[in-house]
Amino acid sequence: MSNGEAKTDVILIGAGIMSATLGTLLKELVPEWEITVFEKLENAGEESSNEWNNAGTGHAALCELNYTVEKPDGSIDISKAIQINEQFQLSMQFWSYLVNSKLIRNPHDFIMPLPHMSMVQGEQNVTFLKKRFEEMSNNPLFQGMEFSDDPGKLMEWIPLIIQDRPSNEPIAATKIDSGTDVNFGALTRILFEHLKRKNVDIKYKHSVDNIKRTSDGSWELKVRNDAGKVERHTAEFVFIGGGGGSLHLLQKSGIPEGKHIGGFPVSGIFMVCNNPDVVAQHHAKVYGKAKVGAPPMSVPHLDTRFIDNKKSLLFGPFAGFSPKFLKTGSMFDLVTSVKPDNLVTMLSAGAKNMSLTKYLIEQVMLSKEKRMEELREFIPNAKSEDWDLVAAGQRVQVIKDTEAGGKGTLQFGTEVVSAADGSIAALLGASPGASTAVHVMLEVINKCFPQHVKEWEPKIKEMIPSYGVSLMENPELLHEIHTSTTETLGLSEKELVYS
Repeated sequence: MSNGEAKTDVILIGAGIMSATLGTLLKELVPEWEITVFEKLENAGEESSNEWNNAGTGHAALCELNYTVEKPDGSIDISKAIQINEQFQLSMQFWSYLVNSKLIRNPHDFIMPLPHMSMVQGEQNVTFLKKRFEEMSNNPLFQGMEFSDDPGKLMEWIPLIIQDRPSNEPIAATKIDSGTDVNFGALTRILFEHLKRKNVDIKYKHSVDNIKRTSDGSWELKVRNDAGKVERHTAEFVFIGGGGGSLHLLQKSGIPEGKHIGGFPVSGIFMVCNNPDVVAQHHAKVYGKAKVGAPPMSVPHLDTRFIDNKKSLLFGPFAGFSPKFLKTGSMFDLVTSVKPDNLVTMLSAGAKNMSLTKYLIEQVMLSKEKRMEELREFIPNAKSEDWDLVAAGQRVQVIKDTEAGGKGTLQFGTEVVSAADGSIAALLGASPGASTAVHVMLEVINKCFPQHVKEWEPKIKEMIPSYGVSLMENPELLHEIHTSTTETLGLSEKELVYS
């Protein structure tokens, strides 16, 4: 390191799924670029990307009811579901490319086939689900979706949920077999192993204290290692992919695009089943409807998960409130994120979201028995001794001023904030984050490297054949891609034997 300063082409902050994806894309597009990664924890994929901190749904909008909205005239708007499904298809194609290129050896180390289901109770909800099914099953993206309100058929699909249930309330479900369970923690670690082999310099236990612009337009980072020693690193391009920690670093960069943006942290708790006999009775991800007043990320779901080659069962998430922006963050994260430029935005958000804050605080106070009562809405005969509590990751929802929502509007989703000259970009927000990582990182590449996109396009299309094309409008291409990704990623249920 000459005069205590190291130069590199690209710096990635945070060793999560976003940096892993961007680093892997860039190494395929421009292998000669030097990349350095800073991660404050000991390993990759330890925060939001970790399998225990993240629902791993492989969000393809097959089962999440909050992506399909009933309009005042009673019709169902599925445009958000279409958008998210198309984005997930990009991830599937990229992962398939990595498997075909032998960069990933065994896809089952991170992805497994698993039916995705939506389940509702009550006459009004059953009517909504049937209308939603009719709208979605006519769309080529959601082919193969089934609907049933027949107790016998539902008993076949979801025995754990249906048995011992009082039969007086209408209940219905949709099921689609092309869903997946994705272990984003495992995928992140696999990609970082690959990047290491490609000579990417990955520095664990290194915290970025500050980011500032230098006179020649590059960025200088002040980085502290675990021994407290300060290093200086400069790069032409910086990506801030530090989960909840991204907002503070974006603010330190001082770019105008980072002004007037705040963050609202939401914590989560899952219940995990430790009784193998119960786990064996359920094989699906089943999403219900969010309670009135609940944020979209607290939609209750009962999920089969594959973690460490073992099948487990998770229920949740119960939302909660903590001022930390990361699970390993500081109790002062929220307070120190309030700056003169976003103060009004934050205060407006506080005033607008009193009911949400109250809901989150009530959730924090829930006893285990109260949580068991909510679980019993899904599994009527659930026993307390079969279930343990697990703290999920912290999510930081973006707060900003929007035309539609006015000052201090809480955003649910993932957002890229980049400088006008494309020299720095930050990823903020939460779900469906990890599932759409490839789409989001292609957005970063388009925004930040417009001068290279034309020459990179043939390689991008080799990795992601549907790049720049709507699959919904090209059913033949959709069928071709779906067939090849299913085969490459080993997603045919028939070929699998579960442990």
